[in-house]
Amino acid sequence: MTISTALLMFISHRSAEARIMDVVMEAGHDISPAQGRLLARIDEHGTRIGDLADYAQITRQTATALVDRLEKSGFVHRAPDPADGRSRLVILSEYTREKILPLAREKERVIEQEWVAHLGKKRMDQLRATLEDLRKITDPSFPG
Repeated sequence: MTISTALLMFISHRSAEARIMDVVMEAGHDISPAQGRLLARIDEHGTRIGDLADYAQITRQTATALVDRLEKSGFVHRAPDPADGRSRLVILSEYTREKILPLAREKERVIEQEWVAHLGKKRMDQLRATLEDLRKITDPSFPG
């Protein structure tokens, strides 16, 4: 049985995401994986709900419901978009920036170190460059 490249990428992603969410949950932060996926895509200056929906490939209604729960829990807040007075930005709360992001980023760092140890620096650099190239055609709306 041949496993598709897309499935192989998904398996690695799912493993990393689960490990990151485990650390966040173990620290007492009640965030669902779907909420975590949205949090990971909020820009440091804030992101519009429509853009979050596009990035996460979910409906605007689903993104709004997830943001509503994140806001109720104090993980994000909404503010007027200075570039468009009719729009609002979803912004990470200070709590999220100070308590949750450092946990997630540290676990990401550990996972990447493990992958480098397994693949070697050269192959990991090649993998990252290749995935960045693929992102241009698979998720062109995502900044980066």
